Amino acid sequence: MLRLLQIENIATIQSAEVAFGPGLNILTGETGAGKSILIDAVNAVSGAKTSRELIRTGAPYAYVSALFSDVGDAVNAALSEFGLTPEEDGSLLLQRRLLRDGKNVCLVNGRTVTLSMLRALAAGLVDIHGQRDSGALLDPDRHLEFLDAYAGDAAERAAYADCYGRLVALRREKRSLVMDEGEKARRLDLLRFQVNELRAAGITPGETQELRRRRNVLHNSRKVIEALSRAVGALLGDGEAPGAETLLGAAAGEIGSVTDVAKNLSSIGDSIEGARETVLEAASVLDDALTQLTENEDDPDAIEARLDQLYRLSLKYGQTEEEMLAFLQKAEEELNTIEFAEERLAALEEAERGALAETEAAAAALTSVRKQAATRLSAAIEAELRFLDMPGAVFPVSVEPCELGASGADRAAFLFSANPGEAARPLDKVASGGELSRVMLSLKNVLGAGAGARTLVFDEIDAGVSGSAAGKIALRLSALSASAQVFCITHSAQIAAFADTHIFLSKAVREGKTYTAVRTLTDDERATELARITYGADFTAGQTAAMREMIAHAAAQKKES
Repeated sequence: MLRLLQIENIATIQSAEVAFGPGLNILTGETGAGKSILIDAVNAVSGAKTSRELIRTGAPYAYVSALFSDVGDAVNAALSEFGLTPEEDGSLLLQRRLLRDGKNVCLVNGRTVTLSMLRALAAGLVDIHGQRDSGALLDPDRHLEFLDAYAGDAAERAAYADCYGRLVALRREKRSLVMDEGEKARRLDLLRFQVNELRAAGITPGETQELRRRRNVLHNSRKVIEALSRAVGALLGDGEAPGAETLLGAAAGEIGSVTDVAKNLSSIGDSIEGARETVLEAASVLDDALTQLTENEDDPDAIEARLDQLYRLSLKYGQTEEEMLAFLQKAEEELNTIEFAEERLAALEEAERGALAETEAAAAALTSVRKQAATRLSAAIEAELRFLDMPGAVFPVSVEPCELGASGADRAAFLFSANPGEAARPLDKVASGGELSRVMLSLKNVLGAGAGARTLVFDEIDAGVSGSAAGKIALRLSALSASAQVFCITHSAQIAAFADTHIFLSKAVREGKTYTAVRTLTDDERATELARITYGADFTAGQTAAMREMIAHAAAQKKES
């Protein structure tokens, strides 16, 4: 439901804030007062194409804000798809600023959105129909949707969608298998090369990381080996210079040669001999460690070669071993698919024939339901139009065959003729604005207000109708407003008398500029406005009293319905 509309610098409206209520909202005012400007504003905030001429003369921009409540599941689903959420109280605020350079700023609950997103959301909120906006009724792509809503064919459509989905999947797989022989040969050569190269590489997950670890260990072990080698050389000699063991042995021999004359040196000689044995033992331990490191040492050239191979493969097949193995698996599957394509194609063709038969049968069942519903819908709409004083109007609902598609094998079209003897033609080719509004009113009453947007706008639905027809239109609008918020611009007092909320627009000229004012009328003011509509500016007190009676009678009729 549209609760509040704020407007700045739209045509003759410099600034206005209008609160609307549930039920039937009536907009009246003298011709040129700006009633249709409100519709233009709603259109603008709904994402419709606008002209910069809509911006008030001298103003740098135009701005419209629309606050909705109780937006419904479909709009909430669209919000979720766009990553948006309603406010905590369930309200939804749409805003649009129009700049003179043609740019737009669109907001939903304060977040910037694209114009197409704004349009998609508003489509589930407002349905405008009348003199200048044909709404969904003239969109041929929507006619089948209207028919299905009336037919109640959800089960048949679900059964068809299931069959059609399987058929589409089979055909998609068939297309993926069909290629010319030259392309097939080239693809096979490439796949075989890729598969052979990857298989021969024998890649294992985490291999690169392990090789780098071993290379790092190898680099450090070289330092250890070199240090151990030098240490053993220092202890045992390196072939060119004597080591510590040789020098200690020589020192012990020299001491031993003089102990008979210098007995006090005997203990020193023993100490030197002990040190030589310690050196020999240390050298043995170091030599064992050196032997072990040397025997277990990786080949650094082999490690570098493998790392280089893995790097070159990663440039073609994926950065990690897992990605390269996944590429291999996919290539093997595709290779297998192409090599056995003829057998698979034969199986798919047989499956497709079966799926096509099932789909055509489901489509035929859906067509049958739709054609029966089309007859009933046509009769129901024509009955409504007769009630609305269009006794000669016919409304055939055509259901013609078309190629199988997501919606079935049918194309629906609404045809119309307002007068006897005239052939029914597509609705948008023959219906006037007032006629279209009455057709939409009839359609909404037949389908129920739940079919489509929750706020319906009828622009001058009473155009060219008699007093009797206006009264009937008022009854239908009132009935419709029991389950949807309805807006109606009207020049008919009979229709305005049924208002739950009555908005009055007036204009004035100040300092050479035109200004439109918008306000909600009180009960007393409503009677005065209905008198003006009916009798002109020079109405009497008695005529105003008659309008009060009309309003009271309308209220009584609403209670009875």
